[in-house]
Amino acid sequence: MRKLLLATAASVSTLLAVPAAHAQSLVPVAPGTIRVHLNGYLQIMLGDVGGNGMSGGSVALGTAYKNNAVGTMGDFRLYPGFDAETINGVDYGVQVELRTQYSNANGAGANKNGASSSDTNGSSTLYVRRAYGYLGTTQTGYVRLGQTDGAFTLLQVGVIEQFGDGGQWALDGGLYNLLPSGQPGQFIYADVGPLYATDKIVYISPAVQEPVLGGKFSAIVSYEPNSNGLKEGASTISGDLSELNDAIVGGSSNRRRNTFDGMVGYTVKLGTFATKVAGGYLEGQPMGNIGAAQVYAPLEVWQFGAQTTDTGVFSDDDTATIGVNVKGGAVADSYALRVRGGRNALAYIVGGDYTNGPYVVGASFFDSQSAAGAGKNGNTAGKTLSEYGVSVGANYIVAKPLSLFIQYMYGHKHAYNATPNPGNDQAQGVALGATFKW
Repeated sequence: MRKLLLATAASVSTLLAVPAAHAQSLVPVAPGTIRVHLNGYLQIMLGDVGGNGMSGGSVALGTAYKNNAVGTMGDFRLYPGFDAETINGVDYGVQVELRTQYSNANGAGANKNGASSSDTNGSSTLYVRRAYGYLGTTQTGYVRLGQTDGAFTLLQVGVIEQFGDGGQWALDGGLYNLLPSGQPGQFIYADVGPLYATDKIVYISPAVQEPVLGGKFSAIVSYEPNSNGLKEGASTISGDLSELNDAIVGGSSNRRRNTFDGMVGYTVKLGTFATKVAGGYLEGQPMGNIGAAQVYAPLEVWQFGAQTTDTGVFSDDDTATIGVNVKGGAVADSYALRVRGGRNALAYIVGGDYTNGPYVVGASFFDSQSAAGAGKNGNTAGKTLSEYGVSVGANYIVAKPLSLFIQYMYGHKHAYNATPNPGNDQAQGVALGATFKW
């Protein structure tokens, strides 16, 4: 029964995890051979949402819009690539992640910019989110080159997301994207686009076993020349130099250079408990125009996380995982650069999930305090953006490729002493959906 449990738990974890390309082949490849794959992911949900931002705002002069409380949300992804091994045992390959990108579907009439539109369905395209090559062995470690996850993302520990839609506040195409304005940001999650959708070089060390408890140490380091992706070259900042201290001229909150990050992790199994801990640091420099005062401070972020999974909590066929992760430093929401003079960020998340056969339940809560965004001339320096979010979800694993789920999310944000003060913005929603993977 325990073997069946472990196999089921592994399948559940794989199915509920938001798919990401891996450092090496999941299925061993024989020396001198190549394995081509085209995996995929489709998630669709129906949700009912509410909160600030459900009505108001200007579409065209004298016109207002209102959001429909009930809607659908989802995402489709493809994972083409190959895994191979040389005759002398060196692993190499390419992993790519393609996603759908949708335009606004406003129906005939005025769209959000006030322009006439006759397209009632919108349009969609595929775009590259991750694309990298890897090379190495289990004895020497692996090197990644391309648009991929760095150390801060790969060794993030304690952020429990394996329930509901599988991503909560960091999932593109999840319930988060269906919520109206008022939802909190994503600094507490390291598995977000501002970190993994940039071009970089990453080294993943081999696991080294220690003799006392039999646990294993591992480390990851990465270097990102700038915050561009593939085929985007060197970063530039441009703007009207007559506006000396404007945020565009004095820098850009999402343009950085020379970003380094490193993480160290430790895993150990003691009795029925499998425990992971990890910590590390990320730093990057802002960019700005020559002759303009720099508005933004260097990016300096640390994180520490821990989680443990117990097998056989109440019976032989269940598992429970709990985790905590804390992040802080000179950073704004979604890993944007913090305005100079602003407060440092501090955020934590706690969560857990419970699996019994095909059933999964989970919950998480995060709280974040960070600098309010920079306005013209940095007029929000020293002010605080306070955010928190709750996620609760449950799944029924119909089969390894299919999960049915229900999820509830509530988020809140408030900028203290900001001008203008956005008040107590909040958003919440509940959704039913299905996740397919192959």
